[in-house]
Amino acid sequence: MPTIAGMILATSALAGSALATEPPAVTDTTERRMQRGSEVLRSLNKGATQPNLERMRAEFPFLAQATEGYALGDVWSRDGLDPRIRQIAAVAVFAAMGEFAFMKIHAQYALNIGVAEEELKEAIYLVTVPAGFPRAITASQALSEIFAQQRAATAREFRGTKP
Repeated sequence: MPTIAGMILATSALAGSALATEPPAVTDTTERRMQRGSEVLRSLNKGATQPNLERMRAEFPFLAQATEGYALGDVWSRDGLDPRIRQIAAVAVFAAMGEFAFMKIHAQYALNIGVAEEELKEAIYLVTVPAGFPRAITASQALSEIFAQQRAATAREFRGTKP
């Protein structure tokens, strides 16, 4: 029969080994998390920073750090979904929540990484089921703006002109 002291030692040993093998996101420094977040953002935004995040960094530095370190560095950098699926899901979720400003940002990221307009439209069609037609219609209008901007930018690039 195990003794209490033996159980305590075994538990301590297990706890020590668990601490040594925690996932990187748990043991990462803030600096590494921020770096990962910056890399994720630049991969979605054609190598550029995100203007909203930069404005937030000036006025609300803690919120910007949490966004870059946690949302982007810890969550968005995970390997469980490929970037295309992650962006399509983000567009659908933000649309269903009625967060159309965030939806537009993520729709642009989706287009930047090769998601087709038709795929984003399908995500919005799905929104009608959990969130209703008003949210889906508003989301479709916001997406139409993004699509028009994207087409105009593509036409300018083709002609070799700047905005």
